[in-house]
Amino acid sequence: MLKWGIIGTGLIANRFATGVKKSEFNEILAVASRNEQTAKDFADKFNVKKYYGSYDEMLVDEEVEAVYISTPHPMHAEWAIKAARAKKHILVEKPIGINADEAKAIADIAEREGVFMMEAFMYRCHPQLERIKEIIDSGVLGTIRMIYAEFSYNADFDPKHRLFSQELGGGGILDVGCYPISFIRRIAGFASDKEFLNPVRVEASATFSKTNTDGTATAILEFENGVIANAITGVQLMGGSSARIVGTDGWLEVLNPWVPNLGSKAVLRLTKNYGETFEDIEVPFDKELYEYEADEVEAHVKQQSNAPRAMSVEDTIGNMETLDRWRTAIGMVYNKEKGENSNNLTITNATLSRYADAPMLYGKIKGIDKDISRLVIGADMNYTYPHTKIKFDEYFALGGNCFDTSYAYGQPNGVCEVNLGAWVKANGIRDSVVIIEKGANFPYDTPEGILFELEKGLDRLQMDYVDIYMMHRDNVNIPVGELLDAMVEAKERGMCTVFGVSNWSLERLMQTEEYAKKSGKDYFSLLSNQFSLAKMYDTPWEGYYAVSANTPEFIDWLTERQMPLFPWGSQARGFFTKLFDPNGALTDEMRRCWYSEENLKARENAIAEAGKLGVEPINIALKFVLEQPFPTFPLIGPMRYRELWSSLSTLKLL
Repeated sequence: MLKWGIIGTGLIANRFATGVKKSEFNEILAVASRNEQTAKDFADKFNVKKYYGSYDEMLVDEEVEAVYISTPHPMHAEWAIKAARAKKHILVEKPIGINADEAKAIADIAEREGVFMMEAFMYRCHPQLERIKEIIDSGVLGTIRMIYAEFSYNADFDPKHRLFSQELGGGGILDVGCYPISFIRRIAGFASDKEFLNPVRVEASATFSKTNTDGTATAILEFENGVIANAITGVQLMGGSSARIVGTDGWLEVLNPWVPNLGSKAVLRLTKNYGETFEDIEVPFDKELYEYEADEVEAHVKQQSNAPRAMSVEDTIGNMETLDRWRTAIGMVYNKEKGENSNNLTITNATLSRYADAPMLYGKIKGIDKDISRLVIGADMNYTYPHTKIKFDEYFALGGNCFDTSYAYGQPNGVCEVNLGAWVKANGIRDSVVIIEKGANFPYDTPEGILFELEKGLDRLQMDYVDIYMMHRDNVNIPVGELLDAMVEAKERGMCTVFGVSNWSLERLMQTEEYAKKSGKDYFSLLSNQFSLAKMYDTPWEGYYAVSANTPEFIDWLTERQMPLFPWGSQARGFFTKLFDPNGALTDEMRRCWYSEENLKARENAIAEAGKLGVEPINIALKFVLEQPFPTFPLIGPMRYRELWSSLSTLKLL
């Protein structure tokens, strides 16, 4: 039997325990609460052998194989990750986290630790859903056009209760709105013979409680297969539970969509001929709802089942992304998701610090007295603070300290810079990190624009200076001396420690070098052009000036001067990953920028070498950049933990 430990002793934990006690495949071995007496009372009620007065105590119990997490929403990520790191399989009550970024972090860590992970949507494990799929597949409904789903109830308002508390992730969308969304996405997928579909459009409206949590909310979702759906939820709405699937030839009502349990029935009402005929289809079942859920986990863990999960990891992430979009559409942001309310605690509620075995390697740049991490992380995609914090916390913990941002990122309000600055300030680590600011973006690619954008960027970052300033793209219509003079002025005014340029031609670099010598002024301390194992033949961004340093002449020049290069596109923007299929359809960028016999050969060689070393081809590509005869600090752009870990694993090859 699979031996379970339960974290949390609330209502849902009681329901789960009731179901598990009836299972012939699962056993509750232990329960943990923050109050030992509460844990003991729960253990006595369900005849559980062990009880603990803290969650950490239970996680070190070697007999516990799987953990069910039923704490309030904001605690899910912390304890799911801690359980995974303790090598426990995890079933996390819905929603798996506050947002999709937490879900991705949990998923990546569970995958790395080799443990099973599932979000606890119990209705997904019930035979009713499979019967719905059979009816859709039969064609009796015709082509599916619309889906309606609702889960709501009216709770007495209490600002301290989790349903209305900002700190506890209150509101209807996360508490029960996740059910209609998960159902709609599943049914939309069934309509296209897929596991699920994510919406291509989400629009929404809501009313708010006195604590600024969503009291009632509705969303309209549109899918690529033409299905349109309406989701309704609320904790201040006496709407109840319902689901309806409408096709061109009839509709199907799910009379008890969320809790078809023993003592009730699972009935599907099929209606045709504009309501003149209908048929009630009763779905037989013989287990408690939560018994089905526990047995689902046991089948995958103990029986090593290859059957599809009731809720796959990809499905969970898609569901959380859709919930994020729903909340974004109504302006529902929790206080903890705002940069101004941030602190120095990580996703596991630990103080941010470097791991003892942090793998990062470092280099030096003349003029900067800090060691600089050899892998530099980009800040061009951190549009939300949760994404910024989760990603940058892990990068910093792994030894990373260099961040590449630009006044142009996240326009019109520069949210990417704002989030980076808020994160640095919240953690109190300004002296420990190296900030790169790229400026002079069109139409500010002028001497005046250099100073204007840098000043605005510092305001957004909440910093007095940046360690490195770089002119983002050259303006070949302005003499190099005028541009250099502006950068020198920025340094003299204390706005940056050193400066360099990005996307400059060798000819213009040499002209500037000559001007600097004659005028006795500082020259560039670094360069940031494209450089990778695959040669770039055209700029990825049409209409934008971009330059590669991957030519023999450029390499000789960099080597002779030992000029540090901060290459962008260092991994050829997916050319060495599965995103590029040389035998399939190529994106416009892949064909224009990277496709050539020479690059294909380099890709084949990288794949072969990766196979020998037991790594990914992208690691071989990054290794090439790191082993140049001049200093290199490649820019990387991971979106998730697993992408960050993949890049850093390259350092072991050096």
